Amino acid sequence: GISRKDVFEVILKGEIIKEYLDDKPFPSALIFGWVEKNPLHVVVAMDENSDICFVVTVYHPDEKYFERDFKTRKRK
Repeated sequence: GISRKDVFEVILKGEIIKEYLDDKPFPSALIFGWVEKNPLHVVVAMDENSDICFVVTVYHPDEKYFERDFKTRKRK
């Protein structure tokens, strides 16, 4: 139920909330944004040599695992 348009919007307008600089083969980042009042997380990896952005995963964050701001992971 998540459209490409929604993913693209979050990538362009969202906020990077976590960077994974040691990820292989490319560094990645978790981007947070709102789409029609729904929170959305998009993980992307960037190949800076070719300027290609790979979408790794996309999901609606769950309050079971994230605080109410949907940016902060809950501690166990």
